[in-house]
Amino acid sequence: MLDFYPLAKPVFHSLDPETAHNLTIKMLSRGLTGKIGRPQRFDRLKTNVFGLTLSNPVGLAAGFDKNADTLCGSLALGFGFVEAGTVTPKPQSGNDKPRLFRLTKDKAVINRFGFNNNGLEYFAGKLSAHKCPNGGIVGANVGANKDATDRTADYETGVRRLYGLSDYFTVNISSPNTPGLRALQSKAALEDLINRVLDVRSEKVAEGLARIPILVKIAPDLTDDDIRDIADITLSTEIDGLIVSNTTIERPQSLKSTSKEEGGGLSGAPLMEPSTTMLRRVYQAISGAKPLIGVGGIASGLDAYCKIKAGASLVQLYSALVYEGPGLVEKIKSDLNRLLREDGFSNISDAVGKDC
Repeated sequence: MLDFYPLAKPVFHSLDPETAHNLTIKMLSRGLTGKIGRPQRFDRLKTNVFGLTLSNPVGLAAGFDKNADTLCGSLALGFGFVEAGTVTPKPQSGNDKPRLFRLTKDKAVINRFGFNNNGLEYFAGKLSAHKCPNGGIVGANVGANKDATDRTADYETGVRRLYGLSDYFTVNISSPNTPGLRALQSKAALEDLINRVLDVRSEKVAEGLARIPILVKIAPDLTDDDIRDIADITLSTEIDGLIVSNTTIERPQSLKSTSKEEGGGLSGAPLMEPSTTMLRRVYQAISGAKPLIGVGGIASGLDAYCKIKAGASLVQLYSALVYEGPGLVEKIKSDLNRLLREDGFSNISDAVGKDC
């Protein structure tokens, strides 16, 4: 498979990061993927998680396609699933610009977008209209408006409006860029939120619609008490799993780039180690009872494999695409297949949690 990103990268990196991001969205929405060839398929990478059948475990993380504009274009890159959003009930412009920063020396990104998106109605229209030639799993990541007086009600609204239009939902309570949002990870608030969202699903199932998996995305900056509380709620409710983790507010001493002190969430290579440690701790806290999606710092097949052996049934990436381009997805799949074969695993599911 040919990848033309190495030729285009200097042009994209000469642009303001958000301008380059928006240009990429426009290109993908028009079917311009930057590579030639059909995505590879490996039997070892086929898996069934949350009751969903996926051609491979490598997904596109939320935050890239905020408005579900590029579902088919993203899936054409070879992802097994893509997650669009975060979407809020009302459109909102997000935080002031500049709000996206490349940390090139660190292969990292800082963003403080603040859930900028076109709102539920636009998002629902895109989900309703998408028909990708080769299919693919699509998730909807829902959030709360910055000015909401009842943020939990915003999550209920999102799930209710989009129910039946996506293959799964992610409840995003861990973005550091909406003031006070992470407070929803406290035990009482999270329990209330999850129960209210699950009640919406129960209503829809009672109306004859299918049961759609609902996941919760958590932060990488949690304490032992936080992990214990989240594990208790995960095990005591019908939530289907967790995504570990969102961007971090920490700033490692190892960062070299001039933008390292910008406010917002840090993602990319520096997040690989702490997010994988958090993933392993959460997997152990729930004794592997429910599936996890591992996110943070993945830039190679070996990175993805480390997440899987630490407890992830699926993985997601985003920031590494900024530096490696769209051909990275196929390389990760190929390397992951080779690593599984070398270790004697006949299927990706056999390797989940083996380091735990």
